Amino acid sequence: MPDGMGCSVNKPKPVTDARALVDSSTRILLTSHRKPDGDALGCMAALDAALRRQGKDVQLLLLSPIPSWYAFLFDRLPPILGEGMTVDQLTAGGYDLVVIVDTNSRNQLKDLAGWLDKAHVPVLVIDHHATSDHLGRVEITDTTAAAAGVLVHELIQSAGWSVTPDMATALFVAVATDTGWFRFSNTDVRVLRIAAQLIDAGADPAAVYARLYQNFTSERFALMTTMLDHMSLHFDGRYAAQYLTAEDFRRTGAAYSDTEDLISECQRIGSVQVAAIFVEQQDGRIRCSLRSNGAVNVRGIAEQFGGGGHTNAAGTFLPAPVDHAMSLIQDQIASRLPDVP
Repeated sequence: MPDGMGCSVNKPKPVTDARALVDSSTRILLTSHRKPDGDALGCMAALDAALRRQGKDVQLLLLSPIPSWYAFLFDRLPPILGEGMTVDQLTAGGYDLVVIVDTNSRNQLKDLAGWLDKAHVPVLVIDHHATSDHLGRVEITDTTAAAAGVLVHELIQSAGWSVTPDMATALFVAVATDTGWFRFSNTDVRVLRIAAQLIDAGADPAAVYARLYQNFTSERFALMTTMLDHMSLHFDGRYAAQYLTAEDFRRTGAAYSDTEDLISECQRIGSVQVAAIFVEQQDGRIRCSLRSNGAVNVRGIAEQFGGGGHTNAAGTFLPAPVDHAMSLIQDQIASRLPDVP
């Protein structure tokens, strides 16, 4: 894999280099991290449309199933690596450019990382996370951006490409979800200005909100109530821990993708400064998602176990069983929260 050029979108060179890669390509593979969120999927949908409008042949690829409420972003759901598309089919695809949005981490790419090592295809990365394995030949990276959608929008604007209402909706999903509907601390003037431009271009905030947050299935609601039943508070209520087992998914009929944003429920408690949810995976590992109000750098905790993310939102995988994984994280939080004996 080529060495990456880690550059900020505020500098002209990475955008120019990205344009050169796109201009010289004909068949593009466009993907993001496993367990994709609204930022990842919004970026994929918007870039897919933008690149197709430039005459490019684009193949979208997912690395795991998506939450059902994001399906409206796509005319047809993209294939999932290992299910709708095999590694051999990737090799036979004839791609001359790979675009990766919202991650620069090998651990987030599953089997795609190994394929990239062997394929020797140029890679363009567009990402806003601090965790970086420098996967791209060209990298548009900016950790001050509230969402990868900010960087995708700025690239589209710099390229002079028009933004259709569907593209505006997809990018609004990206920036709205990664800012917690503009209430997280990463919300700034930059992202609010972009949100306004997207509304001008045809995004409908009320319609998007209804699709994302007023569209629960009964199975997801049952999973949420189960998670809340499993919640425990520690350190005078400053740390909230929640967990879900494989049996919980079987009993409720919920999908693993239904866990997105459930962690935010316990953050409604006024005393909670750090939150974690531990989800037992089908392969036995424990996926841990971490959130903080700024009291603790949770990216530092996740990186201790091979994960990463942002200062206030991060994640990693941990060894089973659930209680062992919970103990590992609680020890880390105890050492970082002020005034814990």
